[in-house]
Amino acid sequence: MSGNKPKILVFIPAYRCQAQIPRVLQQFDSRVQAWIDTVIVVDNRSPDATLETAISHGTGHFTQSNFIAWRNDDNYGLGGSHKAAFRYAVEQGFDYVVVLHGDDQADIRDLIPELEAGAHLAVDCLLGARFMRGSRLQGYSLFRSFGNRVYNALFSLATLRPIYDLGSGLNLYRVTSLRDFYYKSLPDDLTFNYVMLLASYHRKQSVHFFPISWREEDQVSNVKLFRQAFKVLALLAGYYFKRGDFLASEMRSRPFDCYSGQIQHSQQVRTI
Repeated sequence: MSGNKPKILVFIPAYRCQAQIPRVLQQFDSRVQAWIDTVIVVDNRSPDATLETAISHGTGHFTQSNFIAWRNDDNYGLGGSHKAAFRYAVEQGFDYVVVLHGDDQADIRDLIPELEAGAHLAVDCLLGARFMRGSRLQGYSLFRSFGNRVYNALFSLATLRPIYDLGSGLNLYRVTSLRDFYYKSLPDDLTFNYVMLLASYHRKQSVHFFPISWREEDQVSNVKLFRQAFKVLALLAGYYFKRGDFLASEMRSRPFDCYSGQIQHSQQVRTI
């Protein structure tokens, strides 16, 4: 990789993604790999063969990017996996960390035109959005699409910022904005991204959205729709009325001192 390109880590959180993870790794064609220094699949103690499948399909496929398969030491949840990967990105000196969910709904290739255009250079967060002009949805119900748009509007009102998606599964963060680990007490569950977005705006970070393609096919959802909806409303109300005090509060149901894990496989083609 030429010296003028940033050092980018792509973090793939995976839980029960045995069927989808081969397709996710296939997204990393030569154009994508030219931008990516390292890809790390973080398995959150899946009961199936997610990590083994990732290793078998990733080994040999990556010829320009490093490939790492990691297993969390405990079941940390989606938010906890973010915290483990963010810590790794900070400690290993990456410039940016990209989050790409392992269920093959978002596509890493949608990010490459943004990188080529330099959209990442002036922002702290570059967030994929399913509900803005130019986005493409496949297999997503009108009911869920409407619900997401309502929540986007509510969060926009609370932050006084335009929000086009609360968590699409394809996001980029500048690592310097993650170094103080301000997100440690944020939820470890599926609501992590929602509160992370609120925290980004509260800390006056530069946030930019870009349209993505997104599909729903054979994925297994871990979301209880209505329970999740009420939980997100409660989080938004907490932020609206308490702001910084809310973001500094302990939101984890089971706090961890450290979000650790073990590298199960490593294939190096670049110097980390």
